[in-house]
Amino acid sequence: MLTSVDRLLFVRRVPIFMELRDDFIVRLASVMNELSYPANYSIFKQGEEGRSLYIVVSGRVKVHIGDTKLAEVEQGKFFGEMAVFDTEPRSASVTTLEPCECLELTQEQLYDAVEETPEIAVNIIRELSRLIRKLNNNLNTTNGAKN
Repeated sequence: MLTSVDRLLFVRRVPIFMELRDDFIVRLASVMNELSYPANYSIFKQGEEGRSLYIVVSGRVKVHIGDTKLAEVEQGKFFGEMAVFDTEPRSASVTTLEPCECLELTQEQLYDAVEETPEIAVNIIRELSRLIRKLNNNLNTTNGAKN
């Protein structure tokens, strides 16, 4: 379990929260749920309803569709953000690769945060754009290797 100070310092380093004011980070960090998962645990499955995003405090998870690994998410990175915004079913599954500690931010908490501090939405959009570019580059590299 993280102390209040450790939680604040950790959340401050997460890319989507980096540019936010300290007083806002304190409030946001205080409402997040802290969750522990064993190795090889399914945090959520493709197709399930999703109303939370998760930030990896320790350990690693894999994002996958069936046996195809899409990404590995490690300390300080987040996952599950798409379903929080579009309220569609989860587009992939997430399984722990080792014991993990995560912070959970619910859709309601996130929407309250965006309403109070709109910069968080810009930060999330920036991070999602980076992810899409990375996936596009990987796809282009893979398709280029096949041709």
